[in-house]
Amino acid sequence: MDINIIKDNNNALINRRELNITVAFDGATPSRNDVKAKVAAMLNVPLELVIIQKMENEFGKQELEGYLKIYETADRMKQIEKDYILERNALPEAEAEEAAEE
Repeated sequence: MDINIIKDNNNALINRRELNITVAFDGATPSRNDVKAKVAAMLNVPLELVIIQKMENEFGKQELEGYLKIYETADRMKQIEKDYILERNALPEAEAEEAAEE
């Protein structure tokens, strides 16, 4: 899975970075959690502060386009993001426990 950052915007008013990315992959479409983990590792940011707003894949293409937001604090993220977006981007229980232990 190769991730290319198309646009990187720092939104100082809301305390977040906004990224437009493309993801090239082989096989099945990667999950949100896979993309989040890869972006967090690339940019050296905490995994729980990365929100994937949308991921779009065209039929037959091995590439998707996405829009991500990386917040500076979890409190600011909870103030701004809607509940369904937070639920959609919640970490699975096993990964959340591992992240808490580290």
